Amino acid sequence: MQGVIRPHVLLLALALGPLASAQPRFKVENHQVQILSGSELIAQSLSEGLWSLSCDWRENWPANWQHAQPAKISTEGEWTILTADLQACGGTWSLQDAYRLENGLIHGLRRFTWKGAQPATHVTLSVRFEVPADSAQPVLPGINYYGNPSGARSHRVPVSTGQPGEESLYEEHRYPMPFASLELHRGSRLWGAALHSIPSPAPYGNRPDQWWSLGFVSQQGSTELTLLSGPAASNGQRSVIKGLQRGFMPYPDAWLTVPPGAVIEKSFYLEAFPVDREGSAFQHSVLSSLDLFHPFYAGDLPAFSDIVRAKYRYAKTRWHESPDFTTFQKYVDRPQSVMGWTGQAEAPGYALQVLAPGLNDPAALTYAQKSLDFLSAATFYDGGFHNWYDLQKKTWDRAEVLNQGQAMLAFARAINTGRSAHRNTAKWEAFLRKASGIHAARILKADWKPASTNEASFIAPLVEAARLFQTPLYRQAALKAAQHYADRHLAMREPYWGGTLDASCEDKEAAALAFQGFLSLYEDTHQPEHLTWARHAADVVLTYTYVWDVPFPAGRLTDHRVRTRGWTAVSVQNQHLDVWGAIVAPEIYRLGQIDHREDLRQLALVMYRSCGQIIDPYGSQGEQLQQTNYAQRGADVELAKLRGDYNESWTVFWITAHFLTGAARFAELGVPIWTQP
Repeated sequence: MQGVIRPHVLLLALALGPLASAQPRFKVENHQVQILSGSELIAQSLSEGLWSLSCDWRENWPANWQHAQPAKISTEGEWTILTADLQACGGTWSLQDAYRLENGLIHGLRRFTWKGAQPATHVTLSVRFEVPADSAQPVLPGINYYGNPSGARSHRVPVSTGQPGEESLYEEHRYPMPFASLELHRGSRLWGAALHSIPSPAPYGNRPDQWWSLGFVSQQGSTELTLLSGPAASNGQRSVIKGLQRGFMPYPDAWLTVPPGAVIEKSFYLEAFPVDREGSAFQHSVLSSLDLFHPFYAGDLPAFSDIVRAKYRYAKTRWHESPDFTTFQKYVDRPQSVMGWTGQAEAPGYALQVLAPGLNDPAALTYAQKSLDFLSAATFYDGGFHNWYDLQKKTWDRAEVLNQGQAMLAFARAINTGRSAHRNTAKWEAFLRKASGIHAARILKADWKPASTNEASFIAPLVEAARLFQTPLYRQAALKAAQHYADRHLAMREPYWGGTLDASCEDKEAAALAFQGFLSLYEDTHQPEHLTWARHAADVVLTYTYVWDVPFPAGRLTDHRVRTRGWTAVSVQNQHLDVWGAIVAPEIYRLGQIDHREDLRQLALVMYRSCGQIIDPYGSQGEQLQQTNYAQRGADVELAKLRGDYNESWTVFWITAHFLTGAARFAELGVPIWTQP
């Protein structure tokens, strides 16, 4: 069978090497469905049978598995159809699979028909393909990145080690991109395999809101890519889910009770491909997921202008001015102004300069000038500057390195914009020079060894400061930091991690910091390797980005008819949605411009606009949307009340500031934010 090679695959072939565009194919041999890349067998159905289902539930897990091999093979057009009957569960199951090549993937459609006279109880249905390899490194988007080696120390995240019998299976609605990807090591060669699912609730589930589960099971010499009709497992425990910030909670009795005559179908896709660089297999699956779900429609999402005006209106409620300070407050109820991460007091100093003409409010430029003038007086210490200001005590404290890098970038952007408009940037420039000098010197020391990816936050501001002040030393430090993180993360033996202050694990913000830094460096050097690094980190960010709209049970998110495409999950520990994607979206858009990828440009616009859906009449919104069975609170929660809930009480200033920064960046990239429909 032949198919059209996707433009995205061609692009990836240029980025990853000549092997990347190889087409998968399938065949049926010795009763097994085999998935091949060229002549290499990558995956195959189980030797016990193409179909597997269980008819019992023991020790909190499916039991009494029954299997069937194809009894008949036929073709209808492009489809290869396999059928069989299976005597199990006290009756007959009519089984059918259909396969064809679709746009570089193998589409499988599995059908189970129960012909028994009575309901079949305690049933579990499955899709299972074994993938032989010496070792296999997984990516389960938003959940597991090559085993989560950094987050494992916290005992709060999903972890896999590849030990035989290890099960990693999670509800499909937990997946931003619903696929399980494996990077396979076979001798000296690398291959990739992935199972993509079309997410759906499992019909006739014993549990309310029971969905199919997706993931993998490690075996001796192979890994099984798996879909089950409900059961979930992680970290050596069966029938559990990652339901809480601090860990797991029970998820028992996820079986089916199937009535007579019921037909249950599951649609899935398989892909197989050669890989010529360690740590890159998941990138193929990211492109495939974008193609499968095509999450680019924005017509039902809020307009840019509505979002920006609402956020500006709310930002003004956080403005505080006195003889001692002029700044934006982080919390509604706490007297603190904070630069960087969740405070973002410095962000309007850049964003409002760009947005002021469209806002049509003379005060916008006043806020920008006064806020940065005040923040420029932050006190310094030997290793940088303090980023928390107490509005009551009128003192500076704390020394959060990640926050400092983020604040420096906003200052650099503000200086660039302010210079062009002949504003008084003297105080801002003095601050940024001093901060850049301290951090450049620190990074250039031989003993600089950052614990996590958090110090990638300095790459972009140092690149900008080098240009603004014509200081090569800053660029030298940025180059060193970028090389350091490329060496650590490109092979994914240590995935990007540590980009937040409230979790020490693999997370999207760490990947985004590296992406932003690598992209900024490429814009400065035009070195191809810097672009390769940026693409890699960007694809990790995209694995946290929902490409599909998750249906919700009754709750706040259903009340608002929230569409989840474009939202980003937080980390492998904190698995709710937040609006953080609004600030990284312009970088995704810029990468799309550089690579001539319309899909990235469209996705970036969706990411920003989608996050504006749940803004209230005051211009505010909360931080935590629960698209899956997860709550960012204590252990005294009811599982049935998790999915579809929304916490709007935690309204830290970043939720406002990131929208303003993102809009300003889009405007500078040429997006007509005030007229975009």
